[in-house]
Amino acid sequence: MEATIWVLVFCLTLTLVLSVFGNSEGDALYTLKKGLTDPDNVLQSWDPTLVNPCTWFHITCNQHNRVTRVDLGNSNLSGHLVPELGKLNHLQYLELYKNKIQGTIPSELGNLKSLISLDLYNNNISGTIPPSLGKLKSLVFLRLNDNRLTGHIPRELVSISSLKVVDVSNNDLCGTIPTSGPFEHIPLNNFENNPRLEGPELLGLASYDTKCS
Repeated sequence: MEATIWVLVFCLTLTLVLSVFGNSEGDALYTLKKGLTDPDNVLQSWDPTLVNPCTWFHITCNQHNRVTRVDLGNSNLSGHLVPELGKLNHLQYLELYKNKIQGTIPSELGNLKSLISLDLYNNNISGTIPPSLGKLKSLVFLRLNDNRLTGHIPRELVSISSLKVVDVSNNDLCGTIPTSGPFEHIPLNNFENNPRLEGPELLGLASYDTKCS
């Protein structure tokens, strides 16, 4: 009898823990929904009263009901991203490409330690690329092309050894192109059409702040 009670307590505790995680992630995603304009109602299923967001369309969860993918590419969304996205601790794929999203990239995205792919290309995003993205040690794909980004390419990104694809073409970035770490193997056309961005840096010879004033 006592063993049965302990099993029941354990199950209730586990359910509560999953509910808390689910609500936390659901709250973060619902905040994103409120920051976006959604004329095609692709976010209609995002109901904040549910225990967790794993039943929502465009959301993928793992076996522990933790959000691992947000896939809203080409969904005719506008509005802005929100700092609360940084609370999705198990997120691996953030797919928001080919929309009309404006505003800046929240520095809190640097908290997404499990992130593999950050796809924000083909939007109207402005501001700088947050140096905090250098903390994403699992990142493989960083596609920010076809936006309105300004400023430097953060040198913090060169420490991400897993990084295979970086595309920042068609923005308004400035300074020089990194050449160390993963940037050794990134083709130059992934940096093209940034009028103020100069060629690959020659360590000790090219000024990092060139054309960024």
